[in-house]
Amino acid sequence: MRKEYQVLNVKCQGCANTLKSSLKDKFGEVEVNLEVYPRVITLDIEPIREEELRLSLKKMGYPLINDNLTGVEKITTTAKSYVSCAIGRV
Repeated sequence: MRKEYQVLNVKCQGCANTLKSSLKDKFGEVEVNLEVYPRVITLDIEPIREEELRLSLKKMGYPLINDNLTGVEKITTTAKSYVSCAIGRV
């Protein structure tokens, strides 16, 4: 089923590249829309795998907009997203 998710901390094409390459093996092709805010990713996913996707995104530093993050989690995911962004630019 084709679904869209609003994702935090996606700033640039480097972030988009990281999302695409990191999620491809587990979830297939991922589209990242950098024209909207919050950013939107689109992919084909079965409902049973949505929690796995949510955890993968959070681990990379790109939590879903509706994730309830504590103050520490917000800082941690933001820091992780900067690292992921830098990796995606290489």
